[in-house]
Amino acid sequence: MVEGAVHGFVSYLNLQKRFSPLTTESYQADLKEFFHFLDEALNSYTLASITYLDIREFVSSLMDKELSPRSVNRKISTLKSFFKYLLKEGEIEINPTQKIQGPKMPKRLPVFIDEDKLASVFTTQQFAEGFDGIRDKLILDILYQTGIRRAEILGLQEKDVDIYNTQLKVLGKRNKERVIPFDISLKRNIEEYLRVKEEHHLTNPYLLVTLKNAPLTPAKLGKIVKDALSAVTTSMKKSPHVLRHTFATHLLDHGADINAVKELLGHASLSATQIYTHNSIDKLKKSYNQAHPRSGN
Repeated sequence: MVEGAVHGFVSYLNLQKRFSPLTTESYQADLKEFFHFLDEALNSYTLASITYLDIREFVSSLMDKELSPRSVNRKISTLKSFFKYLLKEGEIEINPTQKIQGPKMPKRLPVFIDEDKLASVFTTQQFAEGFDGIRDKLILDILYQTGIRRAEILGLQEKDVDIYNTQLKVLGKRNKERVIPFDISLKRNIEEYLRVKEEHHLTNPYLLVTLKNAPLTPAKLGKIVKDALSAVTTSMKKSPHVLRHTFATHLLDHGADINAVKELLGHASLSATQIYTHNSIDKLKKSYNQAHPRSGN
């Protein structure tokens, strides 16, 4: 019964909500963890017998493991979506997650990399020889110049790259398409990569592939980015998303319109983009304190 409900929920996420495969996998993992907890905590149960107290105990167990508030809240969000789906499908009569509240989230600004440090990645950093090095440098360039998400760059196919008009067609969250421009330097790097890809007889339609002609995996992408960023930052975070944060912050630092940045990032609302303005304001304050004679510094 549980397996059938989870399968139906996953199909709903894929077909109706149009979640990305990576997001769907996260939901499945959260539900697997939840039902594993119930299997150990309860002698027997049905979907309809799960109560608010059961879920609260699960949340408490997560906090006992010292998971971050962000991780706990994500798992709560998964459960809320799942039980809302069950209620809609008539599988349950009461939603046990209605009164569940997660831990408060600390206010954290997005991690980004200073311009001069990131510039050194492309000017002085050594990449591997041959195909892998050309591909890895291109990955860093695409992520920084376009701000696209991990799933979006992995999903890019050669047909999505418009070399003539210097723009990418990206399939974002909820299968929403957007077009992102790029500059002449990235155009040249893409052209060089495609030429070397052809020389190696790599015919996979995905843009980023391995020498075995297979699409790049999320784990491989993460390692490429982490290795490159480790040379320029001591931050614990060295993921593709850090380059997305850096893209948005640098645009706003240089006076880009926030609504334009919102569209480039593929945000559904302006509030999601506004968090990057805090980094820009902090930079302005620092410049003011350093330069103004009455700043007290």
